[in-house]
Amino acid sequence: MNLSQILRSKCNKDISTCTNEELYFVLLEIVQELGEQKVKKKQDKKKLYYISAEFLIGKLLSNNLINLGIYDEVKKILAENGKNLSEVEEVEPEPSLGNGGLGRLAACFLDSIATLGLPGDGIGLNYHLGLFKQVFKNNLQTEEINEWINNQSWLNKTDITYDIDFGDFSLKSRLYDIYVIGYNNVTNKLHLFDVETVDEGIVKEGIKFDKENVEKNLTLFLYPDDSDEKGHLLRIYQQYFMVSNGARFILDECISKGCNLHDLYDYAVIQINDTHPTMVIPELIRLLVEKGIEIDEAIEIVSKTCAYTNHTILAEALEKWPIAYLEKAVPQLVPIIKILDEKVREKYDDESFYIIDKNNNVHMAHIDIHYTFSVNGVASLHTDILKNNELHNFYEIYPEKFNNKTNGITFRRWLMHCNPELTELIERLIGDEFKLDAEKLQELTKYIDDKEVLQKLLDIKHDKKIELKKYLKKTQNIDIDENSIFDIQIKRLHEYKRQYMNALYVIYKYLQIKKGNTPTTPITIIFGAKAAPAYTIAKDIIHLILCLQQLIDNDEEVNKYLKVVMVENYNVTAAEKLIPACDISEQISLASKEASGTGNMKFMLNGALTLGTEDGANVEIHELVGDENIFIFGESSETVIEHYKNGDYDPLDFYIKDKNIKEVVDFIVSDEIMNIGCEENLIRLYKEILRKDWFMGLLDFKSYCNKKEEAFKEYENRESWAKKALINISKAGYFSSDRTIEEYNKDIWKLK
Repeated sequence: MNLSQILRSKCNKDISTCTNEELYFVLLEIVQELGEQKVKKKQDKKKLYYISAEFLIGKLLSNNLINLGIYDEVKKILAENGKNLSEVEEVEPEPSLGNGGLGRLAACFLDSIATLGLPGDGIGLNYHLGLFKQVFKNNLQTEEINEWINNQSWLNKTDITYDIDFGDFSLKSRLYDIYVIGYNNVTNKLHLFDVETVDEGIVKEGIKFDKENVEKNLTLFLYPDDSDEKGHLLRIYQQYFMVSNGARFILDECISKGCNLHDLYDYAVIQINDTHPTMVIPELIRLLVEKGIEIDEAIEIVSKTCAYTNHTILAEALEKWPIAYLEKAVPQLVPIIKILDEKVREKYDDESFYIIDKNNNVHMAHIDIHYTFSVNGVASLHTDILKNNELHNFYEIYPEKFNNKTNGITFRRWLMHCNPELTELIERLIGDEFKLDAEKLQELTKYIDDKEVLQKLLDIKHDKKIELKKYLKKTQNIDIDENSIFDIQIKRLHEYKRQYMNALYVIYKYLQIKKGNTPTTPITIIFGAKAAPAYTIAKDIIHLILCLQQLIDNDEEVNKYLKVVMVENYNVTAAEKLIPACDISEQISLASKEASGTGNMKFMLNGALTLGTEDGANVEIHELVGDENIFIFGESSETVIEHYKNGDYDPLDFYIKDKNIKEVVDFIVSDEIMNIGCEENLIRLYKEILRKDWFMGLLDFKSYCNKKEEAFKEYENRESWAKKALINISKAGYFSSDRTIEEYNKDIWKLK
């Protein structure tokens, strides 16, 4: 039976008379069946288990159709029956299982692991409401629940359950699997653990709920508010629930393949994605001891089985928990953690190495570094900073553990799916080998002087801008000009990513236009970001951006030259529209603070030019494309690190000495903005910038403005700009997650 017949058979009526909802559920069922056929019947001896608090997998239908090789056929069959696949795709809810780059990276990695045919599954939690749905009201971010699980979904309920003990109660888990279908290869799985007693009905007033009712709330939200003790405990309950289930599942699978547990590391390698899953180390040790293995051997076995990926230089993100919280939530782990700490103290008379510090806080990253066999950073600069600064003392005692694995993205989603027109052009020019060997994109450089190709590139970009225009009109009733420059910054809202510096530039440009200095080509500056509900300053930055959006929209003198848009509820679906339409990719984090970034890679792949600091993977992008094809500004990471070390940065110096900076910063509390916004939020942000400015936006502001103006000027030469875009696309192959996973496997996992 061919695909057309299968589709008709499952619809049980003419395709032309089906609703988009009916077609979506039929296609979901077909994909599930085809995906299941690609699950390996005989398991490999050694398998990777990638444990992560987040998997930002995005909508799955089209990605799976592409990886199964049937996307074009399905699209054609639907079109022949008067149906549009893109409209069917809109029916699908986006799984709310991640937040930002950490979770999207994990999703890209699972795709590449399956595409390379490697035995490797993900392990995480099945969040019913995910992070939250961002809704703008009165120019402020508000949070609402984000339901995504239907009766029929990508989740496959299994018979696997475990009884998980906490301090004074137990919960029964249930495992749900999502198929991870590789591109023309095997199907692996994302294992998500849940509690069947979870109750979405306990959520009141936005996303507020009883944090103590763990039986009903445990898998409701990703990153529940931890601004109080109850929130801290809930996070610990979540993390332990994830790793305890994961550890039991791993041991069961390994035993079923003949493992005697003494040789666990021959059967399993566990990649710990950031510090959230760290408790898998003491939990595995505890379970091995429970099964009769001596503690010292159990520690050695687990240390040979686990590897750790560090994703941050920010101290706040290197989790540490008061031991009193662990004693309350997971008392069974505390004796193990104390033993692990004692072993460190026996070797080193240096508190910076200890797992339990003098304030009785347990440092999760220290457990990871001492008791794994590999510690990797995620970009060359990031790894160098870890080795030379942030984790230098650890590097001195464990130089053999430290290694770099520069992040990557899956081209199946971030090129083939979200930009089929560009994919088709590339395929026409160099063939289709780039889909599995992204380095083949370098062959595009031979078209660098081909005017027809360059014009086609510009035409595709223009078409993607029109698509974004339609999307924003439909979703937010916002009008944008497709003939303007699209300058886009989309990522998690955090001060170190410096969305506020971009907002200050908006003020600068607004004031310039009011003075008569108008740009040659209109500029559309687009933001997309969620702020953590308890992150006050981040929410204040969103408020400022939304106030500027309103101010400019209502100013006829300015709005024909400048437009500001804040995308509501930014997610993977929105990113798939924004990234192909982008001209200038804003990657403006303070140098030394962004571990890698992956948005920078997605933009580059789709022909946007990077405006950024020498931070994270921007450094490697710069090296690949050369000075002429990127816009680099700002102080170096070395200079920034020195400022932090010496404590000599004072934003007031820049405010007092530079009249442009003073004018721009003062505008935050001007009558024009105050009449639109909330005084409390605006004054708080104003004071934060002048008194603290932790991430040195004013330090780089002049350099940023100058470089941004330079980029806008260069945009006017369309042919030259197209050449720069083509060079960026041709050099993007290095950032394929297939390459990253091959390196992980060669150096760390050693599967097959």
